Amino acid sequence: MELNLKGQKVAVFGAARGIGKAIAEGFLHEGCVVHGFDLDAGDGPPSVVNMHAGDAGSYDQVQAFARSLGAVDHVVHSIGVGSGKFGFPFWNLAPEDWRRVVDVNLMTAVHAAHAFALNFVEKKGGSLLFLASVAGQIGSQTDPPYSAAKAGLINFVHCAAKDFAPHGVRVNALSPGMVRTDLNESVWRAGQTSLPAEMRQDYAVWAEEKIRKVSPLGRWQTPSEYAAMAVFLASEHAANITGQTINIDGGQVMHS
Repeated sequence: MELNLKGQKVAVFGAARGIGKAIAEGFLHEGCVVHGFDLDAGDGPPSVVNMHAGDAGSYDQVQAFARSLGAVDHVVHSIGVGSGKFGFPFWNLAPEDWRRVVDVNLMTAVHAAHAFALNFVEKKGGSLLFLASVAGQIGSQTDPPYSAAKAGLINFVHCAAKDFAPHGVRVNALSPGMVRTDLNESVWRAGQTSLPAEMRQDYAVWAEEKIRKVSPLGRWQTPSEYAAMAVFLASEHAANITGQTINIDGGQVMHS
């Protein structure tokens, strides 16, 4: 299948590591011009010539990034952070534990959408893609602030898709399940601190047990799977896909 993306310009937030890095590399493989934006631009894919260091939590910095690029064809937002604490029951956390999680998972996405909105309206085409989470659909009790923020992001994707549709612009979300990333490992670490020493598990054992429990397919998902879907959603083959949350989760949400 030819995706016909060669030469198109793509901005990827969170391109330095994890799923965002894989997505940036996926667009590069298709011949796109990729601009990455991350707190530590030095960790980005080596073949991404245009890495920009910045804080997506600063709307001024995101606007400056958008202005520096001029017209773009696609924007991908792949930024996420957990509370770093075990959130079951939710009152184990304090209200102040929520602010940073909501700001990083939701408001950085809002910043990206706002900064590039007029670009897409004037272009009358293109796509935006946001990395959500199955936690935003099933209400994961492990980290309520993260779940709520990702649920808010999914809802924002619906709103943005409706607003952009008259301009021929598509907006979608991808929801990861169990992926080997720093974020996934932080969930394990937070849970272990709440257990007696004799009940704690190493990461590999914990992850395999959790996968068997929550995923009907019983296996890890990989960053390259999200990269493949991201480039497809940017292509002409996805011309009628908008306002959707696509789960690559081994059946986890279905199972729930």
